[in-house]
Amino acid sequence: MVTEPQPISRKNDPLSSPQSGTEPATPDVQERIRASFDRQGLMRHLGTRLDAIGHGRVNIVLPSRPEITQQHGYIHAGATSAIADSAGGYAALTMFQGDTEVLTVEYKINLLAPADGDHIDALGTVVKAGRTVTVRQLEVFAVEGSRRSLVAVGQQTLICLPAQR
Repeated sequence: MVTEPQPISRKNDPLSSPQSGTEPATPDVQERIRASFDRQGLMRHLGTRLDAIGHGRVNIVLPSRPEITQQHGYIHAGATSAIADSAGGYAALTMFQGDTEVLTVEYKINLLAPADGDHIDALGTVVKAGRTVTVRQLEVFAVEGSRRSLVAVGQQTLICLPAQR
């Protein structure tokens, strides 16, 4: 039986420093991110949810369930990569004006350990934000109860474009 994961405590998280983008995004930005996220068919299909939206930082949570595992029972690397890509994209979008969109130009992900737990938590954070191109750090953690272990890291480059109407 799969239970809905609770928001993760970041009290002892070294990434929860003021420099890491933990200040909340403005209400307008949060609304824009949530509206865009709700339009993503893949994120809905996977069963993800937004956990936190900060200025330059976004968390996406994916509960573990049989439909997203590979043959050994771990969460599939494709699902891990997909939520990392979306977390980075939305982290980038928090940095740009409301009349813009972002698209991934490239990303690289290193799978460090099998994603095994109640859920996985993807975190996208700012490395460098430019006028049109932005670079993000991607991290994915497997979470089992209070245990949180890093299972993937990556880097992503995105381009900012005018929003399509």
